Amino acid sequence: MAPWYQTLGRSLFLMIFAIVIIVSIVYSSEYTFSLSYSSGSSPVYVWSSPSAVSNGSSPQVGHISKFSNSFRKVGGTRPSAIHQYISRPIWEVPPNGSKIPPLKTFRLTKELVSLRVKDNIIIVTFGNYAFMDFILTWVKHLTDLDLSNILVGAMDTKLLEALYWKGIPVFDMGSNMSPIDVGWGSPEFHKMGREKAILIDAILPFGYELLMCDTDMVWLKNPLPYFARFPEADILTSTDKLVPTVADDRLEIWQQVTADYNIGIFHWRPTDSAKLMAREWKLLIQNNEKIWDQKVFNAVMRKNFGPAVDEESELVYAYDGNLKLGFLPISLFCSGHSYFVQAMFQQLRLEPYAVHTTFQHSGTEGKRHRLREGMFFYDQPEYYDSPGELSNWIPCICIWLGALVDTCFKYFHGKF
Repeated sequence: MAPWYQTLGRSLFLMIFAIVIIVSIVYSSEYTFSLSYSSGSSPVYVWSSPSAVSNGSSPQVGHISKFSNSFRKVGGTRPSAIHQYISRPIWEVPPNGSKIPPLKTFRLTKELVSLRVKDNIIIVTFGNYAFMDFILTWVKHLTDLDLSNILVGAMDTKLLEALYWKGIPVFDMGSNMSPIDVGWGSPEFHKMGREKAILIDAILPFGYELLMCDTDMVWLKNPLPYFARFPEADILTSTDKLVPTVADDRLEIWQQVTADYNIGIFHWRPTDSAKLMAREWKLLIQNNEKIWDQKVFNAVMRKNFGPAVDEESELVYAYDGNLKLGFLPISLFCSGHSYFVQAMFQQLRLEPYAVHTTFQHSGTEGKRHRLREGMFFYDQPEYYDSPGELSNWIPCICIWLGALVDTCFKYFHGKF
C-alpha cells in the first residue's frame, strides 16, 4: 500500500491539473473569439483571379435572364460582336453593362475557329457547367505558358454564359446537356464521348491541326514543339500504359504498347486518313447510348496495325493501313498513375508536359483533389475566403499549459 503522503500528492496534482485545463479552455475560447478573422482581411491566393489580370471585373454566373432576353433580340446585335469577343485576349472580360451576343453567333464555324488559330493549330476542350472549375484551370495553365490558340466547347448554355463573362473564348456545341455532373459510365457520360467524336469530325475539315483534351487534365509545358518533331504523324495519342518503353522523350515503342489508347490527350492533323478515321469513329458511336467512345476508337485504330512507318520515329501504320499513329511517352504525357503514384518523371529525371487525372477514385471530387494535391488546381478566391468568420488559434496558451504540466510532473516526481 502506498504511503498516505504519496496518495495525497498524486490527488493534489490531478486536482491542480484539472483546474488548469478548465481555466485554459475558458480563457482560450474568449481570446479566440475576440480575435476572429474579419471579412476585411486579405487571404493569400495561389493564383490571382482572372479579373485581376483583366481590364475590368468579371460578372458572376447570374445573368440567365439577360442571356434569355438576348435570344429574343437577335436582330439588335451586330454580326461582328462575336468576332470581337472571340479575338479578344483571354481573360479580358466584356465591358460592364454589355449584353451577351445571341446564342446562334456562338456556333462552331471555320471563321470562328480561325480567329483563335495560331501556326495552323487550335487547342480545344469541352464540357458542361459541372466542370467549370476544371476548364478555368485548363485555360489558366495554357495562358501561363503563353498559349492563346484555344477554344472551349460549351455543352450547356450555363457554361457558355459563365465562360463568356470570364473572357474565355467559347463556342456552343448544341448539345443541350444538363449542367450537373455526370458519373462515369452513365448515359450522359457516353453522350459526352459521342460529342467528342462529332467535334473532331467537324473541326478537321477546316484544315487545322487539332490538340483535343479532356477537361480533367492540365498542361505543365508547351507541347506544340514536341508534336512538331513528328510532322508525318496523323495522330499522336496518350495511352494507359503503366510501364515505359523508353527512358527519354522519344515516342513509346509501338510494338510494346498493349494498353488502351487514351483519348483524353491526342493530337490530330487534318490528313485524309485522319478525317476518314474521325468520320468512321463518329458514325459507329453516335447512335449508341451505351458504347464507350474510347473502346471504339481503339478497335477502329487496330483494324490494320503495322508495320512501322520507318526505323527511327516509332510511328506505325494503323486504321486503314495509311494512317500514321504514334504513342506519346507516358513519363511526359502522364496519367494519374504514372504521375501521382509512380512519379515516373522523377525517376527518369524528365520534365512532364501534361497530367491527366485518370486512375482515380471518388469520381470528379477525386480528380479535383489530385490536382489540388499537385498544386495544379486554379481555385477561385472564394475557396480561400469562406463566408462568415474564421477563428485564429493562438498557440501560446498551449505552450504555457505544457510548461506548467511539465513543472508539476517534475515537482511531484522529485519530491515523492
